[in-house]
Amino acid sequence: MRDPQETLEELEELLGQLREREEGKVILIEGRKDRLALSCLGIGGEILQVQDARGLFGVAEELARTGKEAIILTDWDRKGGHLAQLLRNALKANEVRYDDTIRSRISTLCKKEIKDIESLPSFISFLVQSASGG
Repeated sequence: MRDPQETLEELEELLGQLREREEGKVILIEGRKDRLALSCLGIGGEILQVQDARGLFGVAEELARTGKEAIILTDWDRKGGHLAQLLRNALKANEVRYDDTIRSRISTLCKKEIKDIESLPSFISFLVQSASGG
């Protein structure tokens, strides 16, 4: 495993970007547990679960209609990767600007230990303890 302190600092920076994102940037997640995890991490604002009644394309159309941008934050397991690809396609087709760099950076930092958004709060707690020598 990498240095827990470095991993923690990088993760905190990425989470800070999510907390301080501009108005009109919507975080796209898979499910309810992801929303709870983000809430635990102090990330609020507009967060959409993409696996709802509208479907991916419906979400993309709504963002296009309202002129909003998307931040793709699906899990980094196989299903989440597939979903991210489908979202990129749907958003592109609707000319919605999106950012998936935060997802890929979080994935790179965590993928040896965790594979989903809902595990982030406990992973961060683990890093805090490891970094402080506890």
